[in-house]
Amino acid sequence: MNVSLSLNSKAYRIAVGVFFFVAGLTFSSWASRIPDIKNALHLNDAVLGAVLFALPVGQLVSLPLSGWLISRFGSRQLIIGAALLYPLTLILLALTTTAFQLICGLFFFGLWANLVNIAMNTQAVGVEKLYGRSIMASFHGLWSLAGFSGAAIGSLFVTAGISPLIHFSIIFVLSSILALAAYKYTLPNEFDVKGKQPLFAKPGKDILLLGLIAFCCMLCEGAMADWSGVYFQKIVQAKTFITIGYVAFTATMATGRFVGDRLVTKFGVKNILQLSGIFIATGLLVLVLFPYMATATVGCLLIGVGVSCVVPMVFALAGRSAKMSPGLALATVSSISFLGFLMGPPLIGFIAQAASLRWSFSVIALMGLGTTLLARKLK
Repeated sequence: MNVSLSLNSKAYRIAVGVFFFVAGLTFSSWASRIPDIKNALHLNDAVLGAVLFALPVGQLVSLPLSGWLISRFGSRQLIIGAALLYPLTLILLALTTTAFQLICGLFFFGLWANLVNIAMNTQAVGVEKLYGRSIMASFHGLWSLAGFSGAAIGSLFVTAGISPLIHFSIIFVLSSILALAAYKYTLPNEFDVKGKQPLFAKPGKDILLLGLIAFCCMLCEGAMADWSGVYFQKIVQAKTFITIGYVAFTATMATGRFVGDRLVTKFGVKNILQLSGIFIATGLLVLVLFPYMATATVGCLLIGVGVSCVVPMVFALAGRSAKMSPGLALATVSSISFLGFLMGPPLIGFIAQAASLRWSFSVIALMGLGTTLLARKLK
């Protein structure tokens, strides 16, 4: 390893961390203004649900493309381009006047989101190699911290009556300044494995296993994001604070990411992954067996702890693949895991319709335990 690169490893870490923060800030800023844009375009719930589906479609379309672009041009070029286009699209979303325009905007918003995601995780893998120890979870912790920051800023702007256009313009300027300032300190492309890489590649058993581990975790995360409030309202029968479960979940997920690297260094990736699955399954079973405000909140806290480090650890392992370039390996694992995030919410809905919401969360608990069982197969 080049000596000068080792001396500058802290600068590289800060720079890559900035891009994680920009990505989290951009996404949470959009999420905080969805109700306002819905009202401005006079969309009902059904139409809004259909419109919002354009975002994950854009992410899915970009998954194979991102790994190929990194292998051809390098993560350094990709990260700055996508990190500027991602918040810029916020302004376009604020300017939409029809549902069709919003669909087109969200498609590209999802596309840039995933290009940033794969590029910055590829950079993070390179920085982790410089450090020689686990630091991936702390990067994802910054994304979560930015999510809290973006939601708080959005709430303040909504309360103050500031329009989405002004709000998003401020976020774009702030994000652009941060990204441009951090860009010169990103890792050079010599850290990326370049050359001819296929747009689509059949994953090896090791990459497939990592993808399935993340799939189980992301399925549970998606379920919590979309259904925890409904569960507290219908099953726990909370009269107020129906979002307390999701708040508890996100709080421990963010905290777990900042302490996760120390735990991985001390106990090893395989042990932490197995323990994570146990925490997820236990938390979900607490929700099912003890549907009361206090106990259900504790269950959500446990789920957040379990979910926190799985994806960062899996991405770190994928980036070290000896058979695929880091960008392509990350894109492959991300593709598999993202299907879990998409499948979780509708799966709960189908089971709840056929049986009950408690049965739905019981099935999701089994998927959480799948993280533990699959992690046992890791070498």
